Amino acid sequence: MSAAPPRNRADIVAVDKRHVWHPYTPMARYIAETDPFVIERASGARLYDKDGRSYLDGNASWWAASLGHGHPRIVAALVDQARRLCHTSMAGVTHEEGALLAEELVGVAPQGLSRVFYSDDGSTAVEVGMKLAAQYWVNLGRPEKRRFVALSGAFHGDTLGAMSVGGVEVFRRAFAGLLVDCIHVPPPEGLGDEASHERAFRALEEVLSGGHAEIAAVVLEPRVQGAAGMRMHDAGHLARLRALTEGLGVLLVVDEVFTGYGRTGPFWAWDAPGCPDLLCTAKGFTAGTLPMAATLATERIFEAFLGAPERAFFHGHTFCGNPLGARVAREVLAIYRDERILEHAAPKAARIAESFHAMTAIPGVARARSLGMIGALDLAADPSYLGTVGQRLCAEARRLGAYLRPLGDVVYITPPINIPDEDLEELLSIVSASVRFALSSD
Repeated sequence: MSAAPPRNRADIVAVDKRHVWHPYTPMARYIAETDPFVIERASGARLYDKDGRSYLDGNASWWAASLGHGHPRIVAALVDQARRLCHTSMAGVTHEEGALLAEELVGVAPQGLSRVFYSDDGSTAVEVGMKLAAQYWVNLGRPEKRRFVALSGAFHGDTLGAMSVGGVEVFRRAFAGLLVDCIHVPPPEGLGDEASHERAFRALEEVLSGGHAEIAAVVLEPRVQGAAGMRMHDAGHLARLRALTEGLGVLLVVDEVFTGYGRTGPFWAWDAPGCPDLLCTAKGFTAGTLPMAATLATERIFEAFLGAPERAFFHGHTFCGNPLGARVAREVLAIYRDERILEHAAPKAARIAESFHAMTAIPGVARARSLGMIGALDLAADPSYLGTVGQRLCAEARRLGAYLRPLGDVVYITPPINIPDEDLEELLSIVSASVRFALSSD
Protein backbone atom coordinates (compact mmCIF):
# COMPACT_ATOMS: atom_id res chain seq x y z
CA MET A 1 0.00 0.00 0.00
CA SER A 2 1.58 3.28 -1.05
CA ALA A 3 1.91 6.16 1.38
CA ALA A 4 -0.62 8.97 1.14
CA PRO A 5 0.72 12.02 -0.67
CA PRO A 6 1.98 14.79 1.62
CA ARG A 7 -0.56 17.47 2.45
CA ASN A 8 0.25 21.08 1.73
CA ARG A 9 0.41 23.71 4.42
CA ALA A 10 -3.05 25.15 3.82
CA ASP A 11 -4.66 21.69 4.04
CA ILE A 12 -2.89 20.93 7.31
CA VAL A 13 -4.00 24.20 8.88
CA ALA A 14 -7.57 23.66 7.70
CA VAL A 15 -7.72 20.15 9.19
CA ASP A 16 -6.11 21.40 12.38
CA LYS A 17 -8.65 24.17 12.82
CA ARG A 18 -11.53 21.75 12.19
CA HIS A 19 -10.44 19.14 14.74
CA VAL A 20 -7.56 20.00 17.08
CA TRP A 21 -8.14 21.55 20.50
CA HIS A 22 -4.86 23.26 21.41
CA PRO A 23 -3.45 23.59 24.94
CA TYR A 24 -3.43 26.98 26.67
CA THR A 25 -5.03 28.53 23.59
CA PRO A 26 -8.14 30.73 23.31
CA MET A 27 -9.58 28.68 20.46
CA ALA A 28 -12.04 31.21 19.00
CA ARG A 29 -9.21 33.66 18.37
CA TYR A 30 -6.92 30.87 17.16
CA ILE A 31 -9.44 29.66 14.58
CA ALA A 32 -10.34 33.16 13.42
CA GLU A 33 -6.97 34.87 13.47
CA THR A 34 -3.94 32.63 13.99
CA ASP A 35 -1.65 31.63 11.17
CA PRO A 36 0.10 28.84 13.06
CA PHE A 37 3.54 27.39 12.69
CA VAL A 38 3.36 24.12 10.78
CA ILE A 39 6.50 22.37 11.94
CA GLU A 40 7.76 19.59 9.70
CA ARG A 41 11.09 18.68 11.27
CA ALA A 42 13.67 19.87 13.78
CA SER A 43 17.41 19.66 14.21
CA GLY A 44 19.66 21.02 16.91
CA ALA A 45 18.33 24.36 18.12
CA ARG A 46 16.14 24.88 15.05
CA LEU A 47 12.59 24.09 14.00
CA TYR A 48 11.75 23.87 10.26
CA ASP A 49 8.28 24.67 8.98
CA LYS A 50 6.36 23.23 6.06
CA ASP A 51 7.77 25.94 3.79
CA GLY A 52 11.36 25.04 4.70
CA ARG A 53 12.07 28.09 6.80
CA SER A 54 14.01 27.61 10.02
CA TYR A 55 13.29 29.15 13.43
CA LEU A 56 15.49 29.16 16.50
CA ASP A 57 13.65 27.31 19.27
CA GLY A 58 13.83 29.96 21.96
CA ASN A 59 11.95 27.98 24.62
CA ALA A 60 13.29 24.47 23.84
CA SER A 61 9.75 23.41 22.88
CA TRP A 62 8.09 24.16 26.21
CA TRP A 63 11.36 23.85 28.18
CA ALA A 64 11.85 20.19 27.30
CA ALA A 65 14.37 19.85 24.44
CA SER A 66 17.36 20.44 26.70
CA LEU A 67 19.79 18.82 24.25
CA GLY A 68 18.16 20.26 21.16
CA HIS A 69 16.26 18.27 18.56
CA GLY A 70 17.35 15.03 16.95
CA HIS A 71 20.53 14.44 18.94
CA PRO A 72 22.04 11.50 17.03
CA ARG A 73 22.84 9.47 20.14
CA ILE A 74 19.27 9.81 21.43
CA VAL A 75 17.79 8.84 18.06
CA ALA A 76 20.09 5.81 17.85
CA ALA A 77 19.17 4.68 21.37
CA LEU A 78 15.47 5.06 20.59
CA VAL A 79 15.70 3.04 17.37
CA ASP A 80 17.79 0.31 19.00
CA GLN A 81 15.40 -0.05 21.93
CA ALA A 82 12.36 -0.09 19.64
CA ARG A 83 13.78 -3.16 17.92
CA ARG A 84 14.02 -5.04 21.23
CA LEU A 85 11.25 -3.90 23.57
CA CYS A 86 8.87 -0.97 23.23
CA HIS A 87 6.62 -1.55 26.18
CA THR A 88 5.90 -3.74 29.15
CA SER A 89 4.11 -3.15 32.42
CA MET A 90 6.22 -2.62 35.55
CA ALA A 91 3.54 -3.99 37.91
CA GLY A 92 5.50 -6.84 39.46
CA VAL A 93 7.71 -6.87 36.35
CA THR A 94 11.06 -5.24 35.65
CA HIS A 95 13.36 -4.71 32.71
CA GLU A 96 16.99 -3.72 32.26
CA GLU A 97 16.47 -0.15 31.15
CA GLY A 98 14.09 0.73 33.98
CA ALA A 99 16.28 -0.83 36.64
CA LEU A 100 19.53 0.71 35.41
CA LEU A 101 17.96 4.13 34.89
CA ALA A 102 16.86 4.17 38.53
CA GLU A 103 20.39 3.34 39.66
CA GLU A 104 21.92 6.02 37.44
CA LEU A 105 19.34 8.62 38.42
CA VAL A 106 19.96 8.05 42.12
CA GLY A 107 23.66 8.43 41.35
CA VAL A 108 23.21 12.02 40.15
CA ALA A 109 20.42 12.99 42.56
CA PRO A 110 20.93 14.97 45.77
CA GLN A 111 22.42 12.56 48.28
CA GLY A 112 19.73 10.87 50.34
CA LEU A 113 17.24 10.22 47.53
CA SER A 114 17.32 6.47 46.93
CA ARG A 115 14.03 5.32 45.38
CA VAL A 116 12.51 6.09 41.97
CA PHE A 117 8.82 5.95 41.01
CA TYR A 118 8.18 6.40 37.29
CA SER A 119 5.32 8.25 35.63
CA ASP A 120 4.74 9.97 32.31
CA ASP A 121 4.98 13.77 32.57
CA GLY A 122 5.67 16.63 34.94
CA SER A 123 2.11 16.91 36.19
CA THR A 124 1.97 13.25 37.12
CA ALA A 125 5.42 13.38 38.73
CA VAL A 126 4.11 16.10 41.06
CA GLU A 127 0.82 14.24 41.55
CA VAL A 128 2.81 11.19 42.63
CA GLY A 129 4.84 13.34 45.02
CA MET A 130 1.69 14.75 46.60
CA LYS A 131 0.03 11.35 46.93
CA LEU A 132 3.17 9.83 48.43
CA ALA A 133 3.35 12.68 50.93
CA ALA A 134 -0.31 12.30 51.94
CA GLN A 135 -0.19 8.50 52.23
CA TYR A 136 3.10 8.64 54.12
CA TRP A 137 1.28 10.35 56.98
CA VAL A 138 -1.72 8.01 56.73
CA ASN A 139 0.63 5.02 56.99
CA LEU A 140 2.24 6.58 60.07
CA GLY A 141 -1.14 7.04 61.72
CA ARG A 142 -1.37 10.79 61.06
CA PRO A 143 -4.27 11.05 58.56
CA GLU A 144 -5.04 14.60 59.69
CA LYS A 145 -1.90 15.82 57.85
CA ARG A 146 -3.67 16.39 54.53
CA ARG A 147 -3.03 20.05 53.66
CA PHE A 148 -0.32 21.38 51.38
CA VAL A 149 1.60 24.65 51.22
CA ALA A 150 2.93 26.21 48.01
CA LEU A 151 4.01 29.59 46.67
CA SER A 152 1.68 32.11 45.08
CA GLY A 153 2.20 32.10 41.33
CA ALA A 154 3.50 28.53 41.36
CA PHE A 155 2.86 26.14 38.49
CA HIS A 156 3.15 22.39 39.08
CA GLY A 157 1.02 20.90 36.32
CA ASP A 158 -2.53 20.39 35.12
CA THR A 159 -3.84 17.32 36.95
CA LEU A 160 -6.18 18.22 39.81
CA GLY A 161 -3.67 17.59 42.59
CA ALA A 162 -0.85 19.42 40.82
CA MET A 163 -3.21 22.26 39.93
CA SER A 164 -4.21 22.51 43.60
CA VAL A 165 -0.70 23.54 44.59
CA GLY A 166 -0.41 25.82 41.57
CA GLY A 167 -0.89 29.49 42.20
CA VAL A 168 -1.69 30.96 38.77
CA GLU A 169 -5.29 31.98 39.38
CA VAL A 170 -6.40 32.10 35.75
CA PHE A 171 -5.53 28.38 35.44
CA ARG A 172 -7.29 27.40 38.70
CA ARG A 173 -10.47 29.45 38.66
CA ALA A 174 -12.78 27.05 36.82
CA PHE A 175 -11.82 24.13 39.05
CA ALA A 176 -11.86 25.81 42.46
CA GLY A 177 -14.36 23.45 44.08
CA LEU A 178 -12.45 20.34 43.01
CA LEU A 179 -9.01 21.18 44.32
CA VAL A 180 -7.01 19.80 47.25
CA ASP A 181 -6.66 22.08 50.28
CA CYS A 182 -3.56 24.23 49.77
CA ILE A 183 -2.28 27.35 51.52
CA HIS A 184 -0.42 29.72 49.22
CA VAL A 185 2.27 31.97 50.67
CA PRO A 186 4.11 34.83 48.97
CA PRO A 187 7.32 33.96 47.09
CA PRO A 188 10.61 35.85 47.30
CA GLU A 189 10.53 38.64 44.74
CA GLY A 190 13.98 38.54 43.20
CA LEU A 191 17.61 37.48 43.27
CA GLY A 192 19.61 39.29 45.92
CA ASP A 193 16.57 40.99 47.47
CA GLU A 194 17.24 40.09 51.10
CA ALA A 195 14.22 41.96 52.46
CA SER A 196 11.89 40.11 50.08
CA HIS A 197 13.41 36.75 50.95
CA GLU A 198 13.02 37.51 54.65
CA ARG A 199 9.36 38.49 54.25
CA ALA A 200 8.65 35.34 52.27
CA PHE A 201 10.38 33.12 54.80
CA ARG A 202 8.56 34.71 57.74
CA ALA A 203 5.20 34.22 56.01
CA LEU A 204 6.00 30.57 55.41
CA GLU A 205 7.29 30.14 58.95
CA GLU A 206 4.07 31.58 60.36
CA VAL A 207 1.90 29.19 58.32
CA LEU A 208 3.97 26.12 59.16
CA SER A 209 4.39 26.96 62.83
CA GLY A 210 0.66 27.41 63.28
CA GLY A 211 -0.53 24.54 61.09
CA HIS A 212 2.15 21.86 60.89
CA ALA A 213 -0.08 19.34 62.68
CA GLU A 214 -2.36 19.37 59.59
CA ILE A 215 0.19 20.04 56.83
CA ALA A 216 1.55 17.11 54.84
CA ALA A 217 4.11 18.90 52.69
CA VAL A 218 5.44 22.07 51.13
CA VAL A 219 5.67 21.90 47.32
CA LEU A 220 8.25 24.18 45.71
CA GLU A 221 9.83 25.07 42.37
CA PRO A 222 13.45 25.63 43.45
CA ARG A 223 15.15 28.85 42.36
CA VAL A 224 12.70 29.71 39.53
CA GLN A 225 8.92 29.91 39.30
CA GLY A 226 8.55 29.32 35.59
CA ALA A 227 4.95 30.02 34.56
CA ALA A 228 4.71 32.81 37.16
CA GLY A 229 6.95 34.86 34.87
CA MET A 230 10.40 33.42 35.56
CA ARG A 231 10.46 34.69 39.16
CA MET A 232 13.83 33.85 40.69
CA HIS A 233 14.99 33.43 44.28
CA ASP A 234 18.27 32.77 46.04
CA ALA A 235 19.62 29.35 47.00
CA GLY A 236 19.78 30.43 50.64
CA HIS A 237 15.97 30.36 50.72
CA LEU A 238 16.11 26.62 50.04
CA ALA A 239 18.45 25.92 52.96
CA ARG A 240 16.23 27.84 55.40
CA LEU A 241 13.13 26.13 54.06
CA ARG A 242 14.67 22.66 54.44
CA ALA A 243 15.66 23.38 58.04
CA LEU A 244 12.20 24.77 58.83
CA THR A 245 10.25 21.84 57.37
CA GLU A 246 12.50 19.25 59.02
CA GLY A 247 12.16 20.95 62.38
CA LEU A 248 8.35 21.03 62.19
CA GLY A 249 7.79 17.57 60.74
CA VAL A 250 6.55 18.70 57.32
CA LEU A 251 7.68 16.98 54.12
CA LEU A 252 9.32 18.91 51.28
CA VAL A 253 8.43 18.11 47.66
CA VAL A 254 10.74 19.79 45.14
CA ASP A 255 9.45 20.20 41.57
CA GLU A 256 12.49 20.07 39.26
CA VAL A 257 10.43 19.40 36.13
CA PHE A 258 11.62 22.68 34.61
CA THR A 259 14.62 23.58 36.75
CA GLY A 260 16.47 20.25 36.63
CA TYR A 261 19.03 18.95 34.16
CA GLY A 262 21.16 22.07 34.14
CA ARG A 263 18.56 24.71 33.35
CA THR A 264 19.59 26.91 36.31
CA GLY A 265 23.32 26.09 36.14
CA PRO A 266 24.00 23.00 38.26
CA PHE A 267 22.39 19.69 37.32
CA TRP A 268 19.62 20.30 39.87
CA ALA A 269 18.36 23.65 41.07
CA TRP A 270 18.29 22.14 44.57
CA ASP A 271 21.68 23.40 45.68
CA ALA A 272 21.39 23.40 49.47
CA PRO A 273 22.47 21.26 52.43
CA GLY A 274 20.47 18.07 52.85
CA CYS A 275 17.94 16.86 50.35
CA PRO A 276 14.21 17.16 49.84
CA ASP A 277 11.97 14.27 50.84
CA LEU A 278 10.65 13.97 47.28
CA LEU A 279 12.00 15.32 43.98
CA CYS A 280 10.03 15.41 40.71
CA THR A 281 11.65 15.39 37.27
CA ALA A 282 10.41 15.36 33.66
CA LYS A 283 10.99 17.53 30.54
CA GLY A 284 14.81 17.36 30.36
CA PHE A 285 14.62 13.83 31.77
CA THR A 286 14.28 12.52 28.20
CA ALA A 287 15.44 15.80 26.62
CA GLY A 288 11.93 16.28 25.25
CA THR A 289 12.03 13.06 23.23
CA LEU A 290 9.30 11.00 24.95
CA PRO A 291 6.74 11.48 27.73
CA MET A 292 8.57 10.12 30.78
CA ALA A 293 8.92 11.35 34.36
CA ALA A 294 10.07 10.22 37.78
CA THR A 295 9.55 11.05 41.43
CA LEU A 296 12.53 10.34 43.68
CA ALA A 297 12.07 9.58 47.37
CA THR A 298 14.23 9.09 50.43
CA GLU A 299 14.48 5.68 52.09
CA ARG A 300 12.48 7.06 55.02
CA ILE A 301 9.53 7.75 52.73
CA PHE A 302 9.85 4.36 51.04
CA GLU A 303 9.95 2.42 54.29
CA ALA A 304 6.62 3.90 55.41
CA PHE A 305 4.96 1.93 52.59
CA LEU A 306 6.34 -1.46 53.64
CA GLY A 307 4.52 -4.06 55.71
CA ALA A 308 0.84 -4.93 55.35
CA PRO A 309 -0.48 -4.99 51.74
CA GLU A 310 -2.82 -2.05 52.36
CA ARG A 311 0.21 0.15 53.03
CA ALA A 312 1.33 -0.19 49.39
CA PHE A 313 1.20 2.78 47.00
CA PHE A 314 -1.72 1.91 44.74
CA HIS A 315 -0.83 4.20 41.87
CA GLY A 316 0.61 3.53 38.43
CA HIS A 317 0.24 4.57 34.83
CA THR A 318 0.10 2.21 31.86
CA PHE A 319 3.41 3.57 30.57
CA CYS A 320 5.06 3.80 34.00
CA GLY A 321 8.74 2.93 33.44
CA ASN A 322 8.26 2.51 29.69
CA PRO A 323 11.39 0.83 28.22
CA LEU A 324 11.67 3.28 25.31
CA GLY A 325 11.56 6.25 27.65
CA ALA A 326 13.92 4.62 30.12
CA ARG A 327 16.50 3.87 27.43
CA VAL A 328 16.33 7.44 26.16
CA ALA A 329 16.61 8.84 29.69
CA ARG A 330 19.73 6.74 30.28
CA GLU A 331 21.26 8.03 27.05
CA VAL A 332 20.47 11.62 28.10
CA LEU A 333 22.40 11.13 31.35
CA ALA A 334 25.31 9.65 29.40
CA ILE A 335 25.34 12.62 26.99
CA TYR A 336 25.40 15.11 29.88
CA ARG A 337 28.43 13.27 31.24
CA ASP A 338 30.32 12.46 28.02
CA GLU A 339 29.76 15.80 26.28
CA ARG A 340 30.30 17.87 29.47
CA ILE A 341 27.05 19.68 28.84
CA LEU A 342 27.05 21.74 32.06
CA GLU A 343 30.68 22.79 31.67
CA HIS A 344 30.08 24.04 28.14
CA ALA A 345 26.85 25.77 29.16
CA ALA A 346 28.55 28.07 31.69
CA PRO A 347 29.84 30.64 29.15
CA LYS A 348 26.52 30.51 27.29
CA ALA A 349 24.72 31.34 30.55
CA ALA A 350 27.09 34.26 31.11
CA ARG A 351 26.30 35.54 27.62
CA ILE A 352 22.54 35.34 28.29
CA ALA A 353 23.01 37.30 31.52
CA GLU A 354 25.07 39.97 29.76
CA SER A 355 22.61 40.35 26.90
CA PHE A 356 19.46 40.49 29.05
CA HIS A 357 21.04 43.04 31.36
CA ALA A 358 21.89 45.19 28.33
CA MET A 359 18.25 45.08 27.22
CA THR A 360 17.20 47.03 30.32
CA ALA A 361 18.39 50.10 28.39
CA ILE A 362 15.50 49.64 25.92
CA PRO A 363 12.73 52.15 26.78
CA GLY A 364 9.78 50.31 28.32
CA VAL A 365 11.69 47.34 29.75
CA ALA A 366 10.87 47.23 33.45
CA ARG A 367 13.18 44.48 34.77
CA ALA A 368 15.66 41.87 33.60
CA ARG A 369 16.95 38.72 35.29
CA SER A 370 18.83 35.58 34.43
CA LEU A 371 19.87 32.32 36.02
CA GLY A 372 21.77 29.62 34.18
CA MET A 373 20.24 29.06 30.77
CA ILE A 374 17.25 31.31 31.49
CA GLY A 375 16.89 34.98 30.61
CA ALA A 376 13.75 37.03 31.25
CA LEU A 377 12.46 40.58 30.77
CA ASP A 378 9.35 42.28 32.16
CA LEU A 379 7.78 44.40 29.46
CA ALA A 380 5.48 46.15 31.95
CA ALA A 381 5.92 47.38 35.51
CA ASP A 382 3.19 44.99 36.66
CA PRO A 383 3.30 42.18 34.08
CA SER A 384 0.15 40.15 33.41
CA TYR A 385 -0.11 36.63 32.02
CA LEU A 386 -2.93 37.96 29.82
CA GLY A 387 -0.94 40.98 28.66
CA THR A 388 -0.72 41.64 24.92
CA VAL A 389 2.78 43.10 24.48
CA GLY A 390 4.24 39.62 24.28
CA GLN A 391 1.94 38.71 21.39
CA ARG A 392 3.36 41.49 19.22
CA LEU A 393 6.87 40.51 20.25
CA CYS A 394 6.24 36.86 19.38
CA ALA A 395 4.98 37.77 15.90
CA GLU A 396 8.02 39.95 15.22
CA ALA A 397 10.40 37.26 16.47
CA ARG A 398 8.76 34.77 14.14
CA ARG A 399 9.26 37.16 11.23
CA LEU A 400 12.94 37.42 12.18
CA GLY A 401 13.41 33.66 12.55
CA ALA A 402 12.82 32.65 16.18
CA TYR A 403 10.05 30.88 18.03
CA LEU A 404 9.28 32.55 21.36
CA ARG A 405 6.27 32.05 23.61
CA PRO A 406 6.12 34.96 26.08
CA LEU A 407 4.30 34.64 29.39
CA GLY A 408 2.02 37.59 28.72
CA ASP A 409 4.13 40.67 29.40
CA VAL A 410 7.21 38.59 30.25
CA VAL A 411 9.52 37.57 27.43
CA TYR A 412 12.09 34.89 28.16
CA ILE A 413 14.41 32.41 26.55
CA THR A 414 15.14 28.87 27.67
CA PRO A 415 17.04 27.54 24.65
CA PRO A 416 18.58 24.07 24.42
CA ILE A 417 21.38 23.95 26.97
CA ASN A 418 23.83 22.89 24.25
CA ILE A 419 22.72 25.53 21.73
CA PRO A 420 25.65 26.40 19.43
CA ASP A 421 27.21 29.76 20.25
CA GLU A 422 26.38 31.24 16.84
CA ASP A 423 22.73 30.24 17.22
CA LEU A 424 22.63 31.75 20.69
CA GLU A 425 24.00 35.04 19.39
CA GLU A 426 21.38 35.11 16.65
CA LEU A 427 18.62 34.33 19.15
CA LEU A 428 19.74 37.11 21.51
CA SER A 429 19.85 39.56 18.62
CA ILE A 430 16.31 38.60 17.54
CA VAL A 431 15.00 38.96 21.10
CA SER A 432 16.51 42.44 21.41
CA ALA A 433 15.12 43.58 18.07
CA SER A 434 11.69 42.09 18.85
CA VAL A 435 11.54 43.79 22.24
CA ARG A 436 12.33 47.15 20.64
CA PHE A 437 9.63 46.57 18.02
CA ALA A 438 6.94 45.46 20.50
CA LEU A 439 7.55 48.31 22.92
CA SER A 440 7.75 50.96 20.22
CA SER A 441 4.35 49.76 18.95
CA ASP A 442 2.76 49.89 22.42
